[in-house]
Amino acid sequence: MINCIIVDDEQHAIDILVHYVKQTPHLNLVATTTNPIEALQIVATQKVDLIFLDIQMPELSGMDLIKAINGKSKVILTTAYSEFALESYELDVVDYLLKPIRLPRFLQAVQRVVRELEEHPDEKYNIAEDEDDYIFVKTESKGKLLKINLDEIDYIEGMKNYVAIYCAGKKTLVYTSMKDLEERLSKKQFIRVHKSFIIPIAKITGIEGNLLRLKNVSAEILIGDNYKADLMEIIRNKMIQ
Repeated sequence: MINCIIVDDEQHAIDILVHYVKQTPHLNLVATTTNPIEALQIVATQKVDLIFLDIQMPELSGMDLIKAINGKSKVILTTAYSEFALESYELDVVDYLLKPIRLPRFLQAVQRVVRELEEHPDEKYNIAEDEDDYIFVKTESKGKLLKINLDEIDYIEGMKNYVAIYCAGKKTLVYTSMKDLEERLSKKQFIRVHKSFIIPIAKITGIEGNLLRLKNVSAEILIGDNYKADLMEIIRNKMIQ
């Protein structure tokens, strides 16, 4: 997967690109931010292969950010201004997208990144990899990102506007929806069993009626009627009769 971040001082522009990223194979969205200083910190502390980057931002321009990361990540510029095109290519950006950005043009730019990585393979890129072993989530604390190892997740519970991720009895509240989180998790590793629960398949220890038992979890995990068929299909594939 190609780990990417989106950096733009306009939330509306970020929302459009998030929508596009979710429809694009190979892309794994690590983070979004309206603050280029925070973007620098993300690139310094996480594996970021690609940045979708606005140019005109307060405190630090997109051009300044490109120079600061010094080739650590590939860059696709997203801007409403065409006059920076020449300077951007001198900084070796992959592509230059003019707003309003359309999905076909976005996909074309991403394909350029894919081709470059295939032509110049490097250990830090693995396009063929389908699964990640960790995710980064935005917590209740503003500007704070937390790394969560997927094999440490006991279960995930929906809580109105938040999602609670339980790891070894510790609860982390994440401001997202169950649907969005479900789409980001590998279906080989996780399954939604109720409108309020997503569980790791490997930690299932038993089923009692409409209750699911998980390793090292005392909480009652309900199986919803709308999700039971998918769960039982997995169980049947492993069942000895």
